[in-house]
Amino acid sequence: MPKLTLKKDFQSRTEALETRVPDQQIALKRIAELARLDLSADELATFENQLTPILKHIDTLSTLDVEGVEPTAHPTPVYDVLRADESRPGLAPEAVLQNAPESAQEQIRVPKVVDAS
Repeated sequence: MPKLTLKKDFQSRTEALETRVPDQQIALKRIAELARLDLSADELATFENQLTPILKHIDTLSTLDVEGVEPTAHPTPVYDVLRADESRPGLAPEAVLQNAPESAQEQIRVPKVVDAS
């Protein structure tokens, strides 16, 4: 198992946040753009103020000695609580298509949603 380098990575990120605010603003703008959020300057400032303590807390956590601790996704075992997968009859194609706004070749037609950019 490779040795964890979380402390080093988070420490360098926290230092970057404290010394290079413009880079943080660029990163926040990019994240907002990817999430398709149109954030005002006030909202960006609010998120900046919220992000710094979070990264500092992560830096604190990264100082913990985790040698020999196995990585886990959940603190307790997760059991499969889903019902059994059983086949059952579905709707007839005619019944489904009669509720569709538009259909062709026994299929529901939907508008194109792919962005051209």
